[in-house]
Amino acid sequence: MKDLLIYVGTYTLPIRFGTGKVLMGKGEGIYIYRMDPASGTLEFIRKIRDVTNPSYLAFDPKQRFLYAVNELKSFEGKPTGTVSAFSVDSETGELEFLNKKMTYGADPCYVVVDKTGRYVFVANYMSGSVCVLPIREDGSLGDATDFIQHRGSSVNPKRQRGPHAHSIAVDPSNRYVYVADLGLDKIMIYKFDSERGKLTPNDQPWTKIEPGAGPRHFTFHPNGKFAYVINELNSTIVAFVYDGDNGTLEEIQTVSTLPRGFRGVNYCADIHIVPSGKFLYGSNRGHDSIVIYRINEETGKLTYVGYESTQGETPRNFAIDPTGRFLLVANQNTDTIVTFHIDQKTGKLSPTGNVTEVPTPVCIKMISKNR
Repeated sequence: MKDLLIYVGTYTLPIRFGTGKVLMGKGEGIYIYRMDPASGTLEFIRKIRDVTNPSYLAFDPKQRFLYAVNELKSFEGKPTGTVSAFSVDSETGELEFLNKKMTYGADPCYVVVDKTGRYVFVANYMSGSVCVLPIREDGSLGDATDFIQHRGSSVNPKRQRGPHAHSIAVDPSNRYVYVADLGLDKIMIYKFDSERGKLTPNDQPWTKIEPGAGPRHFTFHPNGKFAYVINELNSTIVAFVYDGDNGTLEEIQTVSTLPRGFRGVNYCADIHIVPSGKFLYGSNRGHDSIVIYRINEETGKLTYVGYESTQGETPRNFAIDPTGRFLLVANQNTDTIVTFHIDQKTGKLSPTGNVTEVPTPVCIKMISKNR
């Protein structure tokens, strides 16, 4: 098995969240580690400084380039954040800065690359908008080819007075793009023109989520038949049947991310499925746990398996290695990444004992070394 290169995005500046709380970012940029594929141990390689608030990261399909949002409310006097482009050295894991471009909205919080590696999509949280930027042959970014401003609100007066685009997913065919908007309680659905880099509303332009749910992160099942969204505000996961021909979503199930009787404050964050498609995981910030569900691969429905403490506070993003054997959690408020082993039969998590200190970790991404 090849070693994995682990890239961790951090908060480097103070940031005010939608809840009103202010976090003092202690990171210094993007941190790079080597992971032993047998033990899950992380070995520090280096950190890439001079990257401001790289709170979410994404690789292109060939893993030659990395893109990092710079979660800012303003840049050069304009109400916008930016996204930075880097080339990746497959031998050393080193990043070389290429360029950065404005996202035309405040607090960009999510970035993803389309299946062809030709476009970057960015979700601007505070502005509630989506930006599309072309990728040049050298990996650098061109000027935006499209920009979509969401409009509307929902029922939570503190968190949903306006749109808040929180994540973007490209469907397996690269024909449709899905934007989970926490402020609207909708998953917006767009047709994607990969020749021009343009988004247009789908015939089914959105899927409505329960009022006050706050959809945050959205993901497809590896078989392409199902999709799932984790809702930040009401701590639930919604399962959908996905129709790849017309891009539509049909809700089939809603489950809680919390144990019965829990009375504390909780905000969900991230959601991932193991490569085998057998298990789904979601992170709870407040309960500070990972919830585990088994997936029925015939129906897409979820069956509760259990919870595992993240051994830290505010588990933001987490990542599953390509073999499906390890799960790494970024505990934002306790400055650690904790590694868990995934039981291949039950999906349950067990701590490996590997705890890596990283200041205000937010996002974890991994690629194979010498791929």
